[in-house]
Amino acid sequence: MHSTLTLTAVAAAAMLAGAAGADHLRRAPAPPTTHGEWVQIKRGDATIRAYVAYPERKDKAPGVLVIHEIFGLTDWEPTVVDRLAKEGYVAVVPDLLSSKYGRSPADPDSGRKLVGDLEPERVTADLDAAYAYLNGLPSVRTGDIGTIGFCWGGGQSFRYATNNPKLRAVVVCYGPPPDTAAMKGIGAPVLGIYGESDSRINSTLPEVTAAMQKSGKTYTTEIFPGTGHGFLHPGREGSDGPQPERAWKRILEFYRARLGK
Repeated sequence: MHSTLTLTAVAAAAMLAGAAGADHLRRAPAPPTTHGEWVQIKRGDATIRAYVAYPERKDKAPGVLVIHEIFGLTDWEPTVVDRLAKEGYVAVVPDLLSSKYGRSPADPDSGRKLVGDLEPERVTADLDAAYAYLNGLPSVRTGDIGTIGFCWGGGQSFRYATNNPKLRAVVVCYGPPPDTAAMKGIGAPVLGIYGESDSRINSTLPEVTAAMQKSGKTYTTEIFPGTGHGFLHPGREGSDGPQPERAWKRILEFYRARLGK
């Protein structure tokens, strides 16, 4: 009798464990997966190295053009592309040093020096090529393209908006503004994400806001407390606190409002 009761108890415990495991599987779906790959984008005789990532979805997706920091294309920016793909966007980040120098160097100081030597016309032409590539992908909804840039790339995201009025959404992460006279060419709403301890950039915001309003453009800014310049990048001031996730939540809300899902 004792043996029978023991076996019954073991069987019941196993059934409960199995039910609990099944319930856990129901409550915790697998995280979204993406497909990422390195591609070469042709621009005349030049070649632009780029990383593109696709979401898993059955319909066409909006696209996001990502612009790297002043150090050139590092290991971090592809993680941003992957993150956007997990949110349902086809995203691409071009190496804006590659058409002139082959690729970004591993050393950040060397990358900074090379980026400083880039001609604005070259940067615009490379971004035009990356935009055309992204907009022409069969899995992208034609025309539903936005940008996001960080640091130097944030400034380029803002400046590129003055050159491409077809953009639907522009995100500037702690980047400098373009020339105010060029703002009339902006066709998309602009969202500015800024760190609290970043006076070099933030001191320009009142003038930029006034110039954008005068030009009849939509420009929204948000400053995140306890953060410094570059806080969305790991290792920067405020990057280990709650503000980066708050900033990403705001960025994704902006994209969904302007680009759709």
